[in-house]
Order: sequence, then structure tokens, then C-alpha cells
Amino acid sequence: MNTAIAKILDALRQNKIDTDEAEKRISAFYHGDLGFADIDLQREARTSYPEVIYCAGKTIEQSLSIIKKMREHELPVFATKAPKELAEQTAAIFSETVYHELSQTLSIGRLYTPAELEGLVVVASAGTSDINVAWEAARTAEFFGSNVRMINDIGVAGIHRLFNRLDEIRTARVIIACAGMEGALASVIAGLVAAPVIALPTSVGYGAAFGGLSALLGMLTSCAPGISVVNINNGFGAGYQANLINRVRH
Repeated sequence: MNTAIAKILDALRQNKIDTDEAEKRISAFYHGDLGFADIDLQREARTSYPEVIYCAGKTIEQSLSIIKKMREHELPVFATKAPKELAEQTAAIFSETVYHELSQTLSIGRLYTPAELEGLVVVASAGTSDINVAWEAARTAEFFGSNVRMINDIGVAGIHRLFNRLDEIRTARVIIACAGMEGALASVIAGLVAAPVIALPTSVGYGAAFGGLSALLGMLTSCAPGISVVNINNGFGAGYQANLINRVRH
């Protein structure tokens, strides 16, 4: 049983608190109710990983309130789509804040020390225009416990660049293939490696790319086996899934 809950129940048994107070304290232990948000404070206990803050659509004040509540409970923080203004205000309160502007990710604290990172996730991007989404995937996988290697600008328009890095790519347990346009990079890589490939479509491309839909559909209909696909620009989802696969106990 969780130590904190055991203390609450012990206090109830000794008649130091009544049942209403015990219920209130246990509820507060599981829920961080801020009115506009109810933080899942026990997600790490269930899934090994804490809740992640998706900052898009939230005000700076809302995101900062969630961060403060999580730190009150000594939870490590990972936030995506975090604007620079949020990072600046957070760093003024929590000196250990780390902000990666290109990926728009913010973190406070760690789940694992560098020595505890496992395996290898390779994040391969087709072009420099895809790199912000690729970095979101990389930062996510690393935060949740994976060694990560970024390999950039190896798209199929200059396929020799991919072959120049193929030996490195083949050392990975999991590969994230990040591409816009027609999304062909995932199919090419999956036909050359033994590791699972997570296809990450981006919204990069001219009109008929339809904001990443052409890449998404191309990846979904790939004839290369061993590919799974996440949503357009979902670097977080790709990095999270890659980490789960990478850290599977054999």
C-alpha cells in the first residue's frame, strides 16, 4: 500500500480523524483539482510515467498552475507545445527548469539519471523543416528513459544520405521516421532494418500535402511491414511509444 495512504488510514483507525476527513485527504492525494483542471497525480503509480502537460490551448497562468501543483507533489514535469513566455516564468520559480525552444518542450526534474537511460531510439528526420517535430519526439523519449540519437536531413530526395547513416540507424532498438511531403522515409527505412519503425508525419509540404495528410496516408498505406503510425506532428506520441518499446524487459 502507498505509504501516504497508509498513514491516513492509520490516523482514521486511531480516531485522530473522522471518515469524512480521511476521504478528503485520500481524494486530495489522487486528484489535483484546480477548478479548470483535475491533475492525475497517481498516473505514475499506475503506468510508471507521470501525466504530461499539453500547453496548447491553455493560458500561461493555467499551465503554470498545473506545473506548481505537480511540483508540490514532487512529480517531475514534462510539458509539450510550451511557449517561451511560459518557460521564462517557470524558470523564475523553478531554477531547474530546462526549456528546449526548437521542440517547445519544458521539463523540471528527471525520471531517470543519464546513467539509467536504456537502449537506443534513433529519431531520423527527412529534412530540416521536420526538425522541430523530430526534436519533440527525441526529447520525449529521453525524458521517459531512453538513450536517443538524432539523425537529420536524410530524406529520399537524396537517398545516399540515408545510406551513409544506415549502420548507425541499424543499431537502434526503435526508429522514429519523421517526414512530411509524401512521407516516404518511413517505408524506405522499414525495408532496410530489423527494428520496429514508428512513422511520424509532419505538416511540411506544399498545397496538395494537405497539412500533413498526404504523409499520414502514405505512412498508413505503406507496404513495408513493421511500421506503426502516429498522428500529424505528434512528436510526443512517437517518442512516448518508442520509449515503451525500447524499455520492454526481455
